[in-house]
Amino acid sequence: MAQKEKDIVVARPSESAGACTAHSCDISRRTFVRAAGSVLIGSSSLLRLSDLHADEGTNAHDQRPTIGDRLVNAATEGAPTPLKVSDIPENSNPIIALPYDTASNTVRDGSRLNKLLLLRLPVESLDAETRARAADGVFAYSATCTHQGCEVSQWLPADQALMCFCHFSKFDVRAAGSVTAGPAPSNLPYLSLRSEGGELVIASAFNTKPGAKRSG
Repeated sequence: MAQKEKDIVVARPSESAGACTAHSCDISRRTFVRAAGSVLIGSSSLLRLSDLHADEGTNAHDQRPTIGDRLVNAATEGAPTPLKVSDIPENSNPIIALPYDTASNTVRDGSRLNKLLLLRLPVESLDAETRARAADGVFAYSATCTHQGCEVSQWLPADQALMCFCHFSKFDVRAAGSVTAGPAPSNLPYLSLRSEGGELVIASAFNTKPGAKRSG
């Protein structure tokens, strides 16, 4: 940062305006540097915010989860290994997963909106809608909060709910991701799963576009 500040040229005040002291000129220079930095940070934030509403691209890595995709653990490095029903423990923290197209050997990791949360609960604890889209008790929700696009990651076993730490929205995973607390304006998007040879396979697209919901 010190080197960058040296590269910034600050205009000298004209004599008609009165010469500044070394101290006041130094303050003006620092103010300019801070203001420039704020503009850059603001621009970066806008770019990140726009990504929360972005449509999927044409690149295979960017495309939303597609029917027939397998799922892989987002935290696992190396060759993609499709997740199985048996890999998802019951009544445990969610596993963050990404869609995986086996035909092109492509993990769809080009957009954060493709992140999924996999959970497994006793089938009898799920409502009819959630049970119908689960594979042996395993179901999938978007990992992006519908409020301001933060990542949903906290599992609350006592509530059987997922929570977003940014503003504490809660979503009931047994009831189609319905909002039970916080400012989230809509349910957490979900998609359907099926089991093929024990592997988890995407059986439907998201029921609604993932990401922060526009107001108005």
